[in-house]
Amino acid sequence: MDSYRQILKNGLWVNNQAFVALLGLCPLLAVSNTLINGLGLGIATTLTLILSNTLISLVRQQVGGEIRLPVFVLIIASIVTIIELIMNAYFYELYLILGIFIPLIVTNCAIIGRAEAYASKNPVGASAMDGLSMGLGFTAALVLLGALREMIGSGTLFANAHLMFGEAASGMTLTLIDDYEGFLLAILPPGAFIGLGLLIALKNVIDKRLAKPSQQTVTVDFATKKA
Repeated sequence: MDSYRQILKNGLWVNNQAFVALLGLCPLLAVSNTLINGLGLGIATTLTLILSNTLISLVRQQVGGEIRLPVFVLIIASIVTIIELIMNAYFYELYLILGIFIPLIVTNCAIIGRAEAYASKNPVGASAMDGLSMGLGFTAALVLLGALREMIGSGTLFANAHLMFGEAASGMTLTLIDDYEGFLLAILPPGAFIGLGLLIALKNVIDKRLAKPSQQTVTVDFATKKA
């Protein structure tokens, strides 16, 4: 249980694929202009990570080193194709908005990287948990960046929620500022880079503040021993 807890912490915070490893930035920056867009791509990526890690862990001992990477890519591509077809059937409007970035999940370095670095060397349970944690961490980055850009760029939150949750969710849109004319830079590509930089800076500040108490404790312990 402790190892699973550490895996979850690693994916969500310590080694977050977007904020720390800086992988998968192309879809992260391209589709995160609203919270719902980010959530949609994040869920698709998370499902891909869980399923690909699980399958790769299952076949890792039957695949030779010479064909390891082609087999991994084939597994990931098959899973992404299934997810793409499901989105096309049940979430068509969202599928059109996300566009090419759904099939491009196959080439996401975060997914191939976890397959090679973790799933190919660990048992099924741990590999599935690793896929879940890394996917949730990537989804959190997409949602946070999408929410930030949507709030600043449009003055709304949960716009177009019906694309994921059906017509019953049409009333979920929150208008934060009435008669807001919008801030175009926030929803353009430069706004994505600026927003990501701000979120990474915030994470670094939090990490430094969390590290200070332990450093102070070590200092006190040494002082006590000298005394």
